[in-house]
Amino acid sequence: MEYKNPKLTVDGIIINDDKILLIKRKNEPFKDKWALPGGYVEYGETVEDAVLREISEETNLSVKIKELLGVYSSPDRDPRGHTVTIAFILNVKSGDLKSGDDAADAKFFEKRKLPDLSFDHDKIIEDAIRRLK
Repeated sequence: MEYKNPKLTVDGIIINDDKILLIKRKNEPFKDKWALPGGYVEYGETVEDAVLREISEETNLSVKIKELLGVYSSPDRDPRGHTVTIAFILNVKSGDLKSGDDAADAKFFEKRKLPDLSFDHDKIIEDAIRRLK
């Protein structure tokens, strides 16, 4: 018997001066829409290492984990199939912001003026803002 299992992803929330870092997606789904930086956890990789790697690949920033925000597991959060994401609140250590990998752009947006977001990232950001108050 073959078992279907959700895929594991990570997302990073970086908030500086009331602005949130988002990336513009280069690929489907949600091509050209904004999202939190993140991606799939590779086999043999911890979720903590995965979020640090994904942020570096997509934004050119070196970050450290401040805290675990939460786990988001709605089966319909990703149109490609069931994914579970672990979201972390991060602090920037170093680097110059520059998009890379599967991010077409990367920039900070004011918390009150966010564009339409991909996946369930609006909920993740709402939770982060509430947590950081």
